[in-house]
Amino acid sequence: MKKKLTALFLVLAMVATFFAGCGNSGSTDEAASTTGAGEQTTAAAAEGETLEATEVNLFIAASLEDAFKEIIPLYNETQPNVTITYNADSSGTLMTQIQEGYECDIFFSADTKQMDTLEQDGLVVDGQRKDLLNNEVVVIAGKDNGTKVTGLADMNKAESIALADGSVPVGKYTRTAMVNAGILDETDDPSAITTQDIMDKLGTEINECANVSKVKEAVKEGSCEVGTVYYTDAYSVLEDVDILEHISKDLTGDIVYPVGLINNTEADELQSQAAADFYEFIQSEQALAVFEKYLYTINQ
Repeated sequence: MKKKLTALFLVLAMVATFFAGCGNSGSTDEAASTTGAGEQTTAAAAEGETLEATEVNLFIAASLEDAFKEIIPLYNETQPNVTITYNADSSGTLMTQIQEGYECDIFFSADTKQMDTLEQDGLVVDGQRKDLLNNEVVVIAGKDNGTKVTGLADMNKAESIALADGSVPVGKYTRTAMVNAGILDETDDPSAITTQDIMDKLGTEINECANVSKVKEAVKEGSCEVGTVYYTDAYSVLEDVDILEHISKDLTGDIVYPVGLINNTEADELQSQAAADFYEFIQSEQALAVFEKYLYTINQ
């Protein structure tokens, strides 16, 4: 009788263990199904998973191009099958392209205004926007070109100025600084001040440029005497330009670079996973070290 009871208890124990295992399996599956795409990607990256071949479309402000020329190869050391194709231009132009339906997975702007607009349009993935970097505006001149200009206050002494238009963040920040310094008349929207308005006020020739890289090149090559660019851009060509002034943030306001995941309806699951993975990599210590190398500061 004791032997029969012992056998019965063993059978019951095995059955209980079996059903407990099934219950745990169901909970694991349910947890996995509710994990967000970004969390899955982060876990996959932590486990060293190599993604299959796909392409991620990255839209970046022109001032970020040099940094990403280093960041993309770093990412491909662990994800060699993911091709990062970038489009570098003014943030305003990139924003318009996204609104018009250009295929984009990640947008990295040189101003919060463009990202705010895309968020309001429902084009940024909810909760996937990070105000990541800071920069500053500087006045530059061609190396040893003998300019009489010392900074923003006396730019009217230049025979020619390279200046981004108001839709370009560096152009907006320059106009804001000029208004706050009393060089231009007060206005609710400095970005709406036209290049012609500034020419009339300063009495000098201005070459309107489509983005900050164009301004940098115009001064570097000597086609314009002075211009305003980001410190990061100026630093990349210090052999060819002189920095005349670091414009105070009291005049420009904070210069913040936000990055965000874009709702790309054309992307398949693999592309979306790779985009989320690269978005996380952009915020990693490895990528942030590259940004700091190019003299961006990390927004706290």
